[in-house]
Amino acid sequence: MAKKTAPAFPIEIDAARRPPLGMSPAAFLRDYWQKRPLLIRNAFPGLQSPLQPEDLAGLACEEGALARLIQHDRARDHYSVRHGPFEESDFPGLPRQDWTLLVQDVDKWDADVAALLPAFAFLPRWRIDDVMISFAAPGGSVGAHVDQYDVFLLQGQGHRRWQIDARPNPPQDFRNDAELKLLREFEPSHEWLLGPGDMLYLPPGVPHHGVAEDACLTFSIGMRAPSSAELMGDYIDTLAADADEALRYADPDLAPPRDPNEIDAAAMQRAVQALNALRMNDPDRLGDWFGRFITVYRAAGEVSAGGAPAPARAELEFALDQGATLWRHPWSRMAWRRAHAKGGAARLYVSGQEFALPAKDAQALAAAAELDLAGYSALSAAGRDCVLALVAGGHYRLGRDDQDDADGYDGEDGGEEE
Repeated sequence: MAKKTAPAFPIEIDAARRPPLGMSPAAFLRDYWQKRPLLIRNAFPGLQSPLQPEDLAGLACEEGALARLIQHDRARDHYSVRHGPFEESDFPGLPRQDWTLLVQDVDKWDADVAALLPAFAFLPRWRIDDVMISFAAPGGSVGAHVDQYDVFLLQGQGHRRWQIDARPNPPQDFRNDAELKLLREFEPSHEWLLGPGDMLYLPPGVPHHGVAEDACLTFSIGMRAPSSAELMGDYIDTLAADADEALRYADPDLAPPRDPNEIDAAAMQRAVQALNALRMNDPDRLGDWFGRFITVYRAAGEVSAGGAPAPARAELEFALDQGATLWRHPWSRMAWRRAHAKGGAARLYVSGQEFALPAKDAQALAAAAELDLAGYSALSAAGRDCVLALVAGGHYRLGRDDQDDADGYDGEDGGEEE
């Protein structure tokens, strides 16, 4: 009987006829997601960058923005890093080559950049972290490195040459002479030149190195991937905070020890039993912990109500009736989960808070970047109460489409940068 051979998966594909992946989402998730890299030509055919280099530089000067400037000294192969916010006067004096400006969470600041994210709706929204944008002068690079999360590297303007090492178990030791976590060894197995609309998908752990061929903008759509240590730390903190003081180490089966100074196997088994007593055996309690955790993990900032008083219910409903809209704060993260209890119950998680709601309401609010009269009226009484609480907490703001800042927040009210 002939031995079956494993299918060969292409590492490069043209998606012009089927953007953004060149295949069905199910095929991409089955064959590539967290398994192998993929260069996707024409992932966004005819892409016009929603943001210009001067806009990125302006954002890097904002107090709340997370920005870095990385310069490379080729003669010494030395990388230096400066952190923002920057002054406008910092940029004209930069050299013509070998530097990169990176700004994180640009989707929280710019609605046109955020408009790229629906193209990635084949992934859970709560898994997507942010859109980081880099502007690189010719030769600009951040060095060969490796990320521990999935990332889509979309070329927005200009051209960048990417090299990756797609071999099994590539070396991942870091240089000890750099402020950045740069690879000590890097031997590329593949190399491509990306132009506007091309996109490179990299699963965690793939070494890569990008160098600007000309002045270029690159959009990095990165995933939230908390480490096991981060999950365990928050989980244990939650268990400890909620623990019943009556749950303690106990030894009702104690027998006279052979050596009173020995911690024997029976004692260790009792210690394990004491720890196991703190487990979240209730799936709803476990789900509530994770929902709260993941909606604050790597948050761009903390949403607060600000100084203005929240509108009363009658005022809010009158404003909606007159054509006003509720806009979600761009730093507000939402997700929802069906409860295990019967009756259509669900939980809505909002930046670490939880609200018990009918599943239809939780699903609608988690998806509602904007909420008009029709959307508000379709909610149950519990859903409308939740909206009032979210408005009071700064997660939604009331306004009209004809206002100057209708496309989002200015980053100064209702939030505090972490």
